[in-house]
Amino acid sequence: MLMRTDPFREFDRLAQQVVGAATPGTWSRPAAMPMDAYRTGEEFVVHFDLPGVHPEAIELDVERDVLTVKAERRPLHGAENVQTQVAERPLGVFFRQLFLGEALDTEHIAAQYELGVLTLRIPVAEKAKPRRIAIDNANAETRQINA
Repeated sequence: MLMRTDPFREFDRLAQQVVGAATPGTWSRPAAMPMDAYRTGEEFVVHFDLPGVHPEAIELDVERDVLTVKAERRPLHGAENVQTQVAERPLGVFFRQLFLGEALDTEHIAAQYELGVLTLRIPVAEKAKPRRIAIDNANAETRQINA
């Protein structure tokens, strides 16, 4: 299961929401990306909001039990004579790390990017799934032998 996220990144994310996130994220100080996470059936699902990010600009890595998502959104205009009138959409680098528990199967993570949302599906590991344990009745065997 998802165990925790970086508390300092969470504090930065909350501070950016209060202040208004005036500065774009950089590779040395990336901005946080909003996410939702929940369990459904035998998998965990995580959604990351990355509108306007090209799929090739998303990096997704897993090392041991740490899942890292990095993305970069660049300005759409490339012309030299562009004068920006309003710029409210955040640009720059976005970053998020999740610490996954041993109960998740990090070898079989599925990723899909659609309509600006990166969706990860992380199956629950076989060893973490509930299972019934058979109970041997030793007294029944001894009665049959003695009979």
